[in-house]
Amino acid sequence: MQMGLKGKVAIVGGASQGIGYAIARLLAAEGAQVAMVARRTEALAEAAARISAQTGSRTLAIAADIRRGPDCERIVDEAVAGLGRIDILVNNDGAPPLGLLADFDDAAWDKAVQQNLMSVVRLSRRAIPHMKSAGAGRIVNITALSVLQPMAKFGLSVATWAGVIGYAKTLSLEVAADAITVNTICPGRIATGRLAKVFGDAANPEDAGLALELAKQVPLGRIGTPDEIAGLVALLVSDYGGYITGSTLHVDGGRHASIL
Repeated sequence: MQMGLKGKVAIVGGASQGIGYAIARLLAAEGAQVAMVARRTEALAEAAARISAQTGSRTLAIAADIRRGPDCERIVDEAVAGLGRIDILVNNDGAPPLGLLADFDDAAWDKAVQQNLMSVVRLSRRAIPHMKSAGAGRIVNITALSVLQPMAKFGLSVATWAGVIGYAKTLSLEVAADAITVNTICPGRIATGRLAKVFGDAANPEDAGLALELAKQVPLGRIGTPDEIAGLVALLVSDYGGYITGSTLHVDGGRHASIL
């Protein structure tokens, strides 16, 4: 399928592994140039080189910490300087620590707010003028199902990503006249390092029973893949996604226990 991404420029966060890597790879395969962002310089450079070799599309590795305001500005500036424009911004990163809300001090809360919420605010604010100059744009935020269906010990993520959903919905109204869409994806249980960290390593034979139990809790009977999140992102940022904005979409194999 031709998705109209050839010649577009995308910034993708958390792109050295997991969901971010899958998104960067698919967008590059569809013809986009991709500025890939992550904190670990060596792993990011290897990931960017691998995607470029596989797809033939240009990639740009930008090592940065999105929890820092100056880094968010630098990400956008380097992407424009290196690739010429910005059409797509995918806000994606890891997640704050797990634990009881009563146990987190102000420093932990501040780190969570900077990572999950303020990074989205800063990157979007910096990128939007370039999207306006390009005549259109796409912003996609990656959060988690827990923001719609809270779980104990996930409070730092739930609270800060709830802010992202509110921010994204409001922003979608404010930039719609500029042909910029803003959407949020809430993945369920996806086979990534995060899932392994929270629930155990499914590749470990000792955890095979746990992996099976997790799959049983999903109506479709399996854990999702990063490529399945990437596919939805590609749709949302493509020509086919131009009439979708202000939406919060859960990709979870049917786990979300609500009619909305």
